[in-house]
Amino acid sequence: MAKRLPVALVGGESLLGREIRDVAAASAPALGLRPIAGDEEHAGVITSLGDEPALIGGLDAGSLADMGAVLLAGSNESSRKALDLVDRDPGPVVIDLTGAAEDRPDARLRAPLVESEAAGEGAVHVIAHPAAIALALFFRRLQVRDPIRRSLVQIFAPASEYGVEGMEELQRQVAALLSFQKLPKAVFDAQLGFNLLARHGEEAAAPLERTELRIERHLATLLGLPGAGAGAPMPSLRLIQAPVFHGYSFSAWVQFHDDPGLEALESGLACEWIEVRGTGFDPPNNAGHAGRDGIAVGAIAEDRNQSGAWWFWLVADNLRLPAANAVAVARQLL
Repeated sequence: MAKRLPVALVGGESLLGREIRDVAAASAPALGLRPIAGDEEHAGVITSLGDEPALIGGLDAGSLADMGAVLLAGSNESSRKALDLVDRDPGPVVIDLTGAAEDRPDARLRAPLVESEAAGEGAVHVIAHPAAIALALFFRRLQVRDPIRRSLVQIFAPASEYGVEGMEELQRQVAALLSFQKLPKAVFDAQLGFNLLARHGEEAAAPLERTELRIERHLATLLGLPGAGAGAPMPSLRLIQAPVFHGYSFSAWVQFHDDPGLEALESGLACEWIEVRGTGFDPPNNAGHAGRDGIAVGAIAEDRNQSGAWWFWLVADNLRLPAANAVAVARQLL
């Protein structure tokens, strides 16, 4: 592929799109991003790329012509439209953060923070779900030094996983509950404000079960990749919708074949992409980890009732993690 070709960012004003712009602007070399509207409302709006102003283009064949890559970070509708517009041979590389291209036969699941080697060139690169990336980083790192016998994880999802609409609905629900008004339920079809949900309502835009299954599929693939930490057993997962705006939290229980002890666990986990908050430090939290790459782990405690088992608390930025991986894929290919 020719060097320095521009990169179209479809959904440049979405939460993911803005995060991609921030990640790309903070690292070198420049990607040459060109923001494209994920819906008609944002076309023609002036935005910023780093310190420079930029015009958000409309989504059409002309706006995607002569691109080296197309990043999909908008709505499912805009992603499907973009895929139709670039479905030619030869066409630009597609880097999909929305899952719209996941079922294509030429799609490859990508997570450079987990991969031991680049996956090589391909037509469609689907960025793994942020919860799957976070858990793959955690379990593969543990497996390197202390083989895992079995594990389970409760995953607490934020409202921002459903875009601006999810965050606004949570905010409006909180305000409505405090003023005894009717709750808006277009996104979750249930009361999320001041509440935890094991399932969304029947009319929810995206059922929680679908997201849970997607995380499982992606995590199974990432745990099976070759390299350090390969062979970690698949954990049992449960996804919970939490009344928080931003950031994933995870409560993980892990039982090892041989009890490694606290000191070995803390030293073994620490690496470039994992911050360990050891004894004497406050556990990490989703709000404090906002805007950071990788994951943070803390509140490591021995299970008093199961030999060789330990509890862990993990947090990850659900926007930063996929954005950093998407930008890493683009840099590998361009």
